[in-house]
Amino acid sequence: MTNKELIRKALEAQKMAYVPYSEFPVGAAVLTSTGKVFTGCNIENASFGATNCAERTALFKAISEGEKDFKTIAIVGDPEAFTAPCGICRQVLVEFGLDITVILAKSEEEYQTYTMEEILPLSFTPKDLENKGGTV
Repeated sequence: MTNKELIRKALEAQKMAYVPYSEFPVGAAVLTSTGKVFTGCNIENASFGATNCAERTALFKAISEGEKDFKTIAIVGDPEAFTAPCGICRQVLVEFGLDITVILAKSEEEYQTYTMEEILPLSFTPKDLENKGGTV
């Protein structure tokens, strides 16, 4: 799957967003190592803490279907600016690898790519738990 095809899936998912409060729809599409694509949109709630971001919606759908090896995620939001994942989504993404490619897109034609390591430097990962109780 090309970057443009993955962005197209994210743009389609963005149309499904439930955003009555922010009016800021976000779509995401995650590509697994097996070639499957899972999409997600942001889903808001009157109790703002219950809101779920597009990135986590896509990841959780994939995980609930047994997929845990992610290659790439495309994220679309504001068509005038690149929409980066929030801190919580960055932490959830890095759980599955620093080498995941993150595509921030305004459109199929205009996008930037990063790795999770670039998006969340000095991250706390499962590797940090290998030395439980140790010192830094």
